[in-house]
Amino acid sequence: MVEWRNIEEKWQKRWDDAKAFETDPDPSKPKYYLTVAYPYPNSPQHIGHGRTYTLTDVHARFQRMHGKNVLLPMGWHFTGTPLFAMVERLKDKDPAILNTFLNLYNIPEEKLAELEDPVAMATYFAMEIKHGMQRIGYSMDWRREFTTVDGYYSKFIEWQFEKLRDKGFITQGSHPVGWCPSCGNPVGQHDTVGDKEPEIEEFAVVKFQYDDVYFPAGTLRTETVYGVTNMWLNPEALYVEARVEGEKWVISADAANKFQLLGKEVEILDEFMGEKYIGVTLTNPVTGKEFPILPASFVNPKAVTGVVMSVPAHAPFDYVALEQLKREISKNPEKFKKIKPEDVKDIEAIPVIEVSGYSDVPARDIVEKMNITDQNDPNLERATKQIYSAEFHGGKMRSNTGQYASLPVPQAKDAVKDDMVANGSATTMYEMLEPVQCRCGAEVVVKIFENQWFINYGDPEWKKLAHENIDEANIVPRELKQEFHNVVDWLRGKACARKAGLGTPLPWEPEWTIEALSDSVIYMAYYTVIKGINEVKPQPDQLTEAFWDYVFLNKGDPARVAAETGYPVENLMELNNEFHYFYPPDARHSGRDLISNHLTYMVFCHNGIWPKEMWPQGITVNGSVLMEGSKMSKSLNNIIPLINALEMFGADPLRISLMITAEPLKDADFSPDLARSLGEALERYYRKAEAVIAAGKGDPKELKDIDKWMLSKLQGHIADANEAMVELKVRKTIHAALYNLNVDMEWYRKRTARSMEDPERAEVIKYVEWTVLDTQVRMLAPFTPHLSEEVWEMMGGEGFVAFADWPQVDESMVSKESESIENIIQTSMEDVQKITKVTGISPEKVYFYTADGWKWKIYMNALDLAKKGDLNVGTLIRTSLKDEEMKIRSKQVATFARQLVDDTIKLPERELQMRTKMGQLNEGGILQDALSFIEGEFNAEVIIAAESDPWIEDPANRAGRSKPYRPAIYVA
Repeated sequence: MVEWRNIEEKWQKRWDDAKAFETDPDPSKPKYYLTVAYPYPNSPQHIGHGRTYTLTDVHARFQRMHGKNVLLPMGWHFTGTPLFAMVERLKDKDPAILNTFLNLYNIPEEKLAELEDPVAMATYFAMEIKHGMQRIGYSMDWRREFTTVDGYYSKFIEWQFEKLRDKGFITQGSHPVGWCPSCGNPVGQHDTVGDKEPEIEEFAVVKFQYDDVYFPAGTLRTETVYGVTNMWLNPEALYVEARVEGEKWVISADAANKFQLLGKEVEILDEFMGEKYIGVTLTNPVTGKEFPILPASFVNPKAVTGVVMSVPAHAPFDYVALEQLKREISKNPEKFKKIKPEDVKDIEAIPVIEVSGYSDVPARDIVEKMNITDQNDPNLERATKQIYSAEFHGGKMRSNTGQYASLPVPQAKDAVKDDMVANGSATTMYEMLEPVQCRCGAEVVVKIFENQWFINYGDPEWKKLAHENIDEANIVPRELKQEFHNVVDWLRGKACARKAGLGTPLPWEPEWTIEALSDSVIYMAYYTVIKGINEVKPQPDQLTEAFWDYVFLNKGDPARVAAETGYPVENLMELNNEFHYFYPPDARHSGRDLISNHLTYMVFCHNGIWPKEMWPQGITVNGSVLMEGSKMSKSLNNIIPLINALEMFGADPLRISLMITAEPLKDADFSPDLARSLGEALERYYRKAEAVIAAGKGDPKELKDIDKWMLSKLQGHIADANEAMVELKVRKTIHAALYNLNVDMEWYRKRTARSMEDPERAEVIKYVEWTVLDTQVRMLAPFTPHLSEEVWEMMGGEGFVAFADWPQVDESMVSKESESIENIIQTSMEDVQKITKVTGISPEKVYFYTADGWKWKIYMNALDLAKKGDLNVGTLIRTSLKDEEMKIRSKQVATFARQLVDDTIKLPERELQMRTKMGQLNEGGILQDALSFIEGEFNAEVIIAAESDPWIEDPANRAGRSKPYRPAIYVA
């Protein structure tokens, strides 16, 4: 059994001793600079985190094997308030946090008291994470390590903010922010449970009137106000009558609190349950039509205003709720004393949007199609998204919408909203798009924050630069490019400072602390210089604005800057040189959840500070990790800390397990069984490698077709892996390097097993196996670095395999002819296996019948017509019958031609060209050469004949079924 830990320790020590991954500028080599999101150390990492970091390391190692001077650094993000919340829970002896720390994170109980300080806790977890990163074999330059509360880093962030402020990108004012009422602070993604971004949306609030009271309904679809048939209130929820900005409103009690946070004057006049107004008649402000308020338990009083307008023609929820209410009233009218049954029965959907593929009532169409009859059916969400998407992208307004008739839905939506706000029949409010919880446990709300500092990502000129950067950047996977553009379009001001938490003081108002998603956007530049700064050990105050301007922007005279700051001029120039050597960043890695904030902020801030030649060149995004199909969650008890996983499975099996189940954009599905299975597969690979190495390199004196086949197939796997790795399709790469290549090697070993008795053949076979192993060890090196180094050393490889050349296709070894020849043998044997499986026969004899020359003539004609794009049954028959030999068998020609066309058209272009070039094959000779192998595999006598041979044995009349490249078969 492979002792993974021994191999890991051996090579990690060798790398450390050699300083293998410590990267300095080297003008003789092209650089490749990539970074990955630095961790927020409020817990150890688990295998879910491992995917992003392992993919980054695979990428780094791949580029290193292309001769590039690769830099992959790491730091620690201490900024923010979550650590404070965890410390408070720890101090309060919170049972949940104690259980997590002691039993999941395995922190010694006596250590807990030391962690009752935010920086101490962050430092502890940072060292735990670092240990895990080293154990799994990440090829990082640890000389560049830092934390975001270091004095040097704070001076760097001060410079960043001064630059953005100078450009006008930092503003102060009143803006909506995600707000924790308990902590009394704006919150960002890192402050929330599950790292959910508080997404804020502007809702229209349409005011429907009853006497002197308004019922304001929140909506994102103002264009559907023409189709309102009723209003929904939750009869069991608490509502208030309140004077809001001088008007009487009926809204939920929760909504009243929200409007206060949004800066409106709110005076509560009365409180009551929603039941009070059921049955009341309201007036639509745009149509003047009257309609009733109806009860609906699905109305969430915490959502927007707690008052919901019903548009059953276009909202599946409303359609189902209304139909369900009609049925309930019909069955039990006494239950609904405040509603007249006829008033509900007579309500009909009012279509206001016309969309292709749907009837007048699209909501009804989708509900009936999905067989939805109940408000609690989970398919309602899917139905709603489908209808909204279809109408938004392809709908136009109907004639009953007045001046908006015929307008596309997106245009009408904005126009109706603007006009209603202008005439006072609607207003707006900000609302959380989805519920979000602060790490302290409180629900995040929207607050209009006065005199808050913002990074103004809404600046239109700045957006143009961001769009330009994204257009030109290498986004992996490519399909996410539009998602980045969409984020750029909707981003607006982002609160960038708060009054609590760890971090850098805002330079011009130090009572504010710069928050976590604002001090983590250009630190890629800081990595390039922190090593040099640490070597000089200046006082933080020496790192002035002039210092950073020279280092990063080439502004100023180095001698003058050195004189002003006291920083040695030679070292100052080295920092400038190091930054300009490594910049711009070539690749930034992160999870998909950070597209909507960090990754796009990074693009903006680089665009705002540096000239175009320093903008980020690429971004790679990956999905998350599932545990046996389920989301990882403490409640499901399915989280495995990375350190534990390394002990359980070993570094290389874990690394390859995190890479193999999905390409980057998809969620990977990890399971312990998979990791163990891959560990076994790697062990088998290692044992075979030992055997190949022990046998020696061999000698390629005389290659036979089977040897050429294997070497040619090897080139195909190299090509597949290279093509895949360009887009970091790691799953496809691993399949090419491990599974597909091993399948071919197993076949090759079978085919050549009997030849090993011949000394000359044995030397050739050894050469082929050595060549394959030499390629395979390098293809696997980015994924299984420890095992690959071990095999490389055993092979006598020079230096570390981490710096060996990544395999490239050797065109001299590509032999499609040999592949075609071997394919005939493989497919013929596969056909025999299928026959024996279906019939249950254990064959004593296997007959192969090869196609006659006249069939080959027609086949070659078919290939020629296919090359010209002119292949069809009629043309093939007509052109074939021009041959005098064919005319005497015209019926056979017609029948055979029909059999050929479909398969020939499906041939790949390269295969088509190759078969044309090779002409008619001697299939009998090919099978004859493999006769002893085939007989051995089936333990049966094998008879090979052409279908027209006079001595042919054909007891079942199968010979006539033969085709070129597909001999007919009979098993007896």
